[in-house]
Amino acid sequence: MDAPKHRVIAMLDRQELDFLDKLGKDALFSTGHKLTHNDILRGLVDFIRDIGISAEMVTSGAQLKEKIIERIVNKTAHVATGN
Repeated sequence: MDAPKHRVIAMLDRQELDFLDKLGKDALFSTGHKLTHNDILRGLVDFIRDIGISAEMVTSGAQLKEKIIERIVNKTAHVATGN
């Protein structure tokens, strides 16, 4: 059984909301199914969890972003070299 879901209200600016809207509409036009903001955010959270990101030693959103990018680049390099 799935764990209970809790509502999270994200404080996003207009540009960030427009981006989420565009992702949802892109899915609608390409698949016939619109992704909700929750679907998109849940996918991002699942992705970050799956690649093993934590917020240890992170003090800002910018640092978290850099940590995520670094992990992706490192994992991609390992896959490309076969390690």
